[in-house]
Amino acid sequence: MSKKCQSCGMPLKGGPEMLGTNLDTSKNHDYCHYCYELGEFTQADFSAKDMQDFCIEKMKEMGLPKPIGWLFTRNIPKLKRWRA
Repeated sequence: MSKKCQSCGMPLKGGPEMLGTNLDTSKNHDYCHYCYELGEFTQADFSAKDMQDFCIEKMKEMGLPKPIGWLFTRNIPKLKRWRA
C-alpha cells in the first residue's frame, strides 16, 4: 500500500475509508477516495499543475498559507498518476 495518494499526495492514514475504490468497489491502495472512485479519477481532466493548484486552494481554505501549500504539493508531478 502506498503511504500517500499517488494523485494528490495526501497521506493515506485513517483506515480503509481513506482509500479510493476500483470498478468492482474493492479498495484501491494507490489513491484516496477524493481522487479515485469506482475505477475512475474524479478529476479526470486535471494535469499535475491543475492538481497542485486545486490542493493549494483547499489548504488555503483550511487556513494554511500558500507557501506551505506549495511545499506540500511540490512533489505531485512525481507521483504515479502523473509520471509519463
